[in-house]
Amino acid sequence: MQPMLLTKPTVLLAVTLGSTIIFLLFFQPHHFASSRKPDSMAARSFVLWLHGLGDSGPANEPIKTLFRSPEFRNNKWSFPSAPENPVTCNYGMRMPSWFDIHEIPVTADSPKDESDVLKAVQNVHAMIDKEVAAGTDPNNVFVCGFSQGGALTLASVLLYPKKLGGGAVFSGWVPFNASMLEKFPEDAKKILFLGLTVLGLKLLQTPILWSHGMADRTVLFEAGQAGPPFLEKAGAYPGLGHSISNEELQFLESWIKTRLQSSS
Repeated sequence: MQPMLLTKPTVLLAVTLGSTIIFLLFFQPHHFASSRKPDSMAARSFVLWLHGLGDSGPANEPIKTLFRSPEFRNNKWSFPSAPENPVTCNYGMRMPSWFDIHEIPVTADSPKDESDVLKAVQNVHAMIDKEVAAGTDPNNVFVCGFSQGGALTLASVLLYPKKLGGGAVFSGWVPFNASMLEKFPEDAKKILFLGLTVLGLKLLQTPILWSHGMADRTVLFEAGQAGPPFLEKAGAYPGLGHSISNEELQFLESWIKTRLQSSS
């Protein structure tokens, strides 16, 4: 599958990595060739990684060892752990969870606990605000997440009142319904119809990288279809299940590098 580039101000780019489809949503045109900055101009940046259900932040810290480019010399990583909460899909068992999940596998029609999601979003925003207050340009702030963390990443980026460097969703889903539009910031209320789902997105603002394995049996591929509007037209590829490959992370590294702003 060749990358698809729409010739409009808003660009949707699709890239296939093995058995995974990656989409760049609402991404202003950039060249993906390396644009290495001198070390003296390396930008201060911040990557916040949100883990999946039942996982922990420290268990995901090895991810940062794959990001070896000099552009990440001044990058700060954060791998927070979700609080322990009862989770409906696991019969009320308490475990690390950002918000409640009612059923697994997650489908496009799974129930959504929006109030719980909003509480989690507020916590993520507090983490971002703290880093911005410490001097990091919001354009150099990137929120990334896997599975439940990916769903929280999407909600957090879309609801944040400022433009960020980007949000990366791995095997995630849209954790809210159309009613959530009322809570979006004013500049985020451009509406895009995604099948039967209505989603408010900040067009030409914070870009979103969306990656989903075609063989995922935990968060079904159909759940991801509520994200990229043209995903329904993309063919099915067998292979990657509910996991992240090194290839995806290498692509993420390149994607973040293209979006880092030079220090002044």
